[in-house]
Amino acid sequence: MSGDSTAPPLVAALRPLDDPPSLPGWNHAELADLLDSPLRTPAAVLVPIVARGDARSVLFTRRTDAMRTHAGQVSFPGGRIEADDDGPIAAALRETEEETGIDRALVRPIGFLDCFETISGFGVTPVVAEVDGGYRLSPDPREVAEVFEVPLEFLLDRANLLRSEIDWRGRRREIFEYGYDGRRIWGATAAMLVNLLRRMGILR
Repeated sequence: MSGDSTAPPLVAALRPLDDPPSLPGWNHAELADLLDSPLRTPAAVLVPIVARGDARSVLFTRRTDAMRTHAGQVSFPGGRIEADDDGPIAAALRETEEETGIDRALVRPIGFLDCFETISGFGVTPVVAEVDGGYRLSPDPREVAEVFEVPLEFLLDRANLLRSEIDWRGRRREIFEYGYDGRRIWGATAAMLVNLLRRMGILR
């Protein structure tokens, strides 16, 4: 991987690696009335941008239907930051390798999105990274039903982002989702992409 192969506007929109984000998450106000405790379990996900020549795509996983939480949902690889992880980058790389089999030597972190809080009580640090297009997969069948890619251009086109409102726990709440090739990308995963669009100035 070359050192400057990712689109400059995207890189410029990220928090640099020497300035990691911290809680509260950018969505804290939306969640403040839903959680009983102010404590958040530290977690990290990788937002993997696959580079093949001039083409860019984003890699996602789909969780197995047997998972205890968020079964069958599309997500970024990641999970809890363990005590022996050296911060969110190390956790995101470890979880990505464990879940997908992608060799961490093929992954180059380039920056952060803002922290995101989940209804399940996690404080998530999204690590954006470039992934060599020659990666090989060996998904963990206990956790991952599928690994797939979506063109970055599709995700950065705000016309492809569906926005709606639902009544939930006493008030109207905005939700986001993408539909691509029969797959539904929604929940926390879509919200983190919204954060990217907002940081890039594509979405208000």
